[in-house]
Amino acid sequence: MRFFITILILITDFLLCNAGTVILCPACAVNNFQMAVQVAHNGDTIIAKPGVYTSVNTIINKPLTITGENYPVIDGEQKDEVITILSDNVTLSGLNIRNSKTGDRKDYAGIRLYRAQHIKILNCHLDNTFFGIYVGDSKNVLVKGNRLQGAHSDLLHLGNGIQLWKSDSITIENNYVEGHRDGIYFEFAQHCLIRNNTSIKNFRYGMHFMFSNNDTYINNTFNNNGTGVAVMYSHEVQMFNNKFVNNWGDAAYGLLLKDITNSNITGNTFANNTVGVKMDGTTGINFQKNDFLKNGYALRILGNCRQDSFLLNNFSGNTFDVGTNGSLSDNIFAFNYWDKYQGYDLDKNGIGDIPYNPVSLYSVIIERMPYAVMLLRSFTIDLLDRAEKSIPSLVPETIQDKSPSMKMIKK
Repeated sequence: MRFFITILILITDFLLCNAGTVILCPACAVNNFQMAVQVAHNGDTIIAKPGVYTSVNTIINKPLTITGENYPVIDGEQKDEVITILSDNVTLSGLNIRNSKTGDRKDYAGIRLYRAQHIKILNCHLDNTFFGIYVGDSKNVLVKGNRLQGAHSDLLHLGNGIQLWKSDSITIENNYVEGHRDGIYFEFAQHCLIRNNTSIKNFRYGMHFMFSNNDTYINNTFNNNGTGVAVMYSHEVQMFNNKFVNNWGDAAYGLLLKDITNSNITGNTFANNTVGVKMDGTTGINFQKNDFLKNGYALRILGNCRQDSFLLNNFSGNTFDVGTNGSLSDNIFAFNYWDKYQGYDLDKNGIGDIPYNPVSLYSVIIERMPYAVMLLRSFTIDLLDRAEKSIPSLVPETIQDKSPSMKMIKK
């Protein structure tokens, strides 16, 4: 058995080493995208010259490299998916893929991968596609340097920009996603790296993922999306140096954590959001060296959150630093900078000598009577702020930073 496997590997290597080139151009013998795929052999390279080529669900079922010069247009004419990859070892680069079909019965995509491995999608433009890049039941895929522009249609006719389903070891890097339902969507995607992407002006979430464990998110920007970023029903999530900014609305937040456990959120910026971070059912989340700047609520933490820690974070310019409907007695706040802190540091060690309570009396009142928000920035609230120290029983005493920093924390 091993002998036959060795022979098969040698034959495959021989075919790849002797790969040929197919030229696709409007004036060439091969002037049709589907024809180019059909005539190419395993391991061949297809070079697509500038032009417009129709592709109504062209199926790639052999190892190929398809490279475009000056972004030739591969047009699905809104009839079906544009390209479907069913083979391992396929690379697409430099293509302008347009006009997939839209519909509510099938997730039509500009590029669909299904049960494929060792795939690269590089520096492509995807315009007016229902779903942009759909990775399904695949492994070891690189999606890098692509620009995905949705149709800016109504929400019912929009799919997600980059979608992963039941996949493993996927790298999503240096992509720009705009105008989709969710910019990036994951479900049952493990051991993935999402790095240096920009997800902006998507109708629902900049990023949304569920049941996806051991994933890492680094240096991404989620800006001005409908709701923000939602991370749900997952564990071992690492989020480093991302920006969650400009998410405003009744139910908007920079980041929602729902039933998340044993994860690290470090070096991120949460700025100009209705809620910087909303937490529901979290356990063992470590927030460290994050900036919470000019949000409505910096943190809104429900009472079912346990054993979370907030260390060395900066809170500045927020209307409310922390809001909660519980006591949060199992959570830790320490060594954070709070711009509202009015304590003193007699021993000059950089740490305040008296604890800081980040839950204001007014935020407690709003939690119980939401319509009290109409009094925001009124003289009545100024009086409440002054009276707060005299009415400690109304504010959860278990939520305290006993060692607040006197200066902003440097990352």
